[in-house]
Amino acid sequence: MAIETIGVIGAGTMGSGIAQSFAQAGFAVRLVDVSAPMLERARASIAKSLAKFVDKGTLTAADRDAVLTRLSVHTGVSFLADADYVVEAIVEDADAKRALFSTLDTVVRPEVILASNTSSIPIATLAAATTRADRVLGMHFMNPVPLMVLVEVIRGPRTSDASMRTAFDLCAKLGKTAVESADRPGFIANRVLMPMINEAIYAVMEGVGTPEAVDTVMKLGMNHPMGPLTLADFIGLDVCLAILRVLHDGFKDAKYAPCPLLERMVADGKLGRKSGEGFYKYS
Repeated sequence: MAIETIGVIGAGTMGSGIAQSFAQAGFAVRLVDVSAPMLERARASIAKSLAKFVDKGTLTAADRDAVLTRLSVHTGVSFLADADYVVEAIVEDADAKRALFSTLDTVVRPEVILASNTSSIPIATLAAATTRADRVLGMHFMNPVPLMVLVEVIRGPRTSDASMRTAFDLCAKLGKTAVESADRPGFIANRVLMPMINEAIYAVMEGVGTPEAVDTVMKLGMNHPMGPLTLADFIGLDVCLAILRVLHDGFKDAKYAPCPLLERMVADGKLGRKSGEGFYKYS
């Protein structure tokens, strides 16, 4: 099946980035969210991101205008009835995603693949809410999506080889590198990353070092582009907490138990960049 129209659900940071990347690659994109203001913010964010590419000389003004023309925004999933491929990027909540996948299963054509941008929720859980488990998979993009090259493609227990090939082909058209992961809690990226972030938070809680000290050690000593606490603020501390809980519940291993400081910060509304304060303050 020729894939020309992409449906993206969720107009947050990840959904906006995914929609932009597909539109830049020449696909018609329908971005869906229940909130009209969120959709307007997403459109403005995408326009701002494209303007930066124009300023850098990597995109012409004409190409920018063409990308924006290929992008449309909608407040209902019914607008995805003729989509050729769908990527879900809503809140990292298993019940919410299952409910959405169940609805999508009745809206889009039977042959259409349903992909989730989940960073930790089992694909099997989402596939079970549909009648097309062979056409359900994970497509975990990295933030910021227009710049990051990696995509984790997660094979569910019943995902077909044909569906995986389609996802890999789409990644190539986006100019991204796809890596296959088995359907295990946290997949590859977050199974490795989140324990490191959690341990960095323990180091701060126990007075081993300040956030600045911990981040500097990892940047200068381990050659990481940014420290784990800066990265946690960028991801969102609430998202980090949710992923750690999935890992802890999935593996029943104490090493994945979220640091109490992380839990307190999330409870206090200190979520990182998006709230203006996390381990650092943002204006």
